[in-house]
Amino acid sequence: MRKITIEDVARRANVSKGTVSAVINAKSTVKPATRDHILEVMKELNFRPRGVARNLKNGSQDKSIAIIIKDLNYPFYTSIATGAKEYASSKGYSVIITSSDDGHEREKKLTHLFSTKDIKGTIIAPVVEGTAEIEHLFKLKMINYPFVLLEDVKGIQANVVAIDNLRAIKKAVKYLIDGGHTRIVHFAGPPQSSHTQERIEGFRDAFSESTLAFHPDMVVSIGSHYDESYARTMEYFKNMSRSDFPTAIVCFNDHQALAVMTALKDLNISVPGDISIIGNDDIYYARIYPIPLTTIRAPQHEIGKTAAEILIRNIESSTLLPIERVVLDTEFVVRESSRVLNAS
Repeated sequence: MRKITIEDVARRANVSKGTVSAVINAKSTVKPATRDHILEVMKELNFRPRGVARNLKNGSQDKSIAIIIKDLNYPFYTSIATGAKEYASSKGYSVIITSSDDGHEREKKLTHLFSTKDIKGTIIAPVVEGTAEIEHLFKLKMINYPFVLLEDVKGIQANVVAIDNLRAIKKAVKYLIDGGHTRIVHFAGPPQSSHTQERIEGFRDAFSESTLAFHPDMVVSIGSHYDESYARTMEYFKNMSRSDFPTAIVCFNDHQALAVMTALKDLNISVPGDISIIGNDDIYYARIYPIPLTTIRAPQHEIGKTAAEILIRNIESSTLLPIERVVLDTEFVVRESSRVLNAS
């Protein structure tokens, strides 16, 4: 099927190529009504702007997609990227893997770069920073640029591949309650992350299905980065009497769990003798932590593969496809960092 061009859009919208170009590049010189009309025509025609390097001199096309993860050093994201890369390669696509370094501005710059340099679509692990603007994601939608998010972003209707965080945390807390734990806390992640909110909700819901009561102070925000999580764990236990210690902590992710376990070791608090620790993700080295980590195993490779499937399906479709939201299940893995208290 013939590719839709900027000339086709201009002809259908009854405007000049320059006006269409101005809309694509978000120039303020176009009247709002004209811009909206052109954007509607672009959607009708399923038009996607061409990057400067799309057509090579020999007439061949280089098919590329990009993956923007938050942290190249965190195995959870690198495993997702590997799954996406393997599938994309099988379909003839080159893959650029880069990191936003957990920074909103860098993510914004990368999405602009990829959408203007003929990277045909992007998988994004979005950075959400409170009141941080998400206009860059709106712009991708406006120009019909294919992308898939690895987390829900409030206000953005987009393709998403995620895990069932609520169900996963409920499973972990139920394991602790059934094991005799009554003083359980959740060390939460970044406040504005949908993953954080879903895991808090799952933690709270687990108590609603037990005889134990939930209290808001059972959720403690300590972040997800190692240094921050370590410092806030030290602060949390600093003036606490041992008789008030929780018997178990459910962590936001495995990286945070390692920081928590290190802090507890430095405080001479035994894991799991004094406090059981549960992580989230099951990154590949969780099993070789100083104390092998009980955790929630996310299907990281499958997340990446599924995201790449959806992305490439949208890239290659000649029509606008319905939005997809895929939620994958998890597996609870028990190792030495946790123990039951009511064993006979």
